[in-house]
Amino acid sequence: MICAGVDAGSRMLKIVLVDDGTLAVTASGVLDEGIDQDALAVQLLERLLAEGGVRRQDVRAVVATGYGRKLIGMADAAITEVTCQAWGVRRRVPDARTIIDIGGQDSKLVRLKPDGAVSDFAMNDRCAAGTGRFLEVLATRLGVKLAHLGELVQRSRKPATISNMCVVFAETEIIGLLASGTLPEDIVAGVQGSIATRVAAMAGRNLTEPIIFTGGVAMVPGMEAALQSALGKPVLLAPDPQMTCALGAAILAAHRVRGRHPPAC
Repeated sequence: MICAGVDAGSRMLKIVLVDDGTLAVTASGVLDEGIDQDALAVQLLERLLAEGGVRRQDVRAVVATGYGRKLIGMADAAITEVTCQAWGVRRRVPDARTIIDIGGQDSKLVRLKPDGAVSDFAMNDRCAAGTGRFLEVLATRLGVKLAHLGELVQRSRKPATISNMCVVFAETEIIGLLASGTLPEDIVAGVQGSIATRVAAMAGRNLTEPIIFTGGVAMVPGMEAALQSALGKPVLLAPDPQMTCALGAAILAAHRVRGRHPPAC
């Protein structure tokens, strides 16, 4: 039998399927977000089930998380992404103590107790300067695809200084840098450093290792190194970092099947 976790994020919708007994991942998939998150979730789930030869009635429980979690009609429960990230990351990295998650519209810091329970967390969802949105703005301004930013940053030899912490003003600054002849790769490195600095300010100095990096932004080459430099501590990239939250939701769905009912949020 199968349990499903649906992460209805601000930019992407992710689903992870796990065996309800072993918690082994049996399938996962991603779709770009749209207006009707519920319909997209059904579409993606049906595709994953069909590819694996699994019947819909074999899905015993579904837990939704993320911005759109309360819009997922097939979900048996809606649980916050902070809780789901904790479960997903500890499944992948059992001794994790700090999670830094940077997504399209927010960034989060989650501190974990030795047993994996959430100790406390901080979130930036008010300003795009510490999120993937900054990278999207940059890619648009440079006329490249977001996926190509990693190729550019690898060529940087002199990262530009991005002094503005607001994306709106930083975009104007980027235009000025381009006009003055600053190389695109150095601007990309500067923006990555700026994002990392913003997240480090939110995190503070008292971070317990291991520090695990998750979220869509974690998949952009260069961000791991930028974050490590800003924190002054080693940062480990989570395996399949975009899917850890959906994985945690799937694990919590399996716990519901076993009679352990996590709190709905």
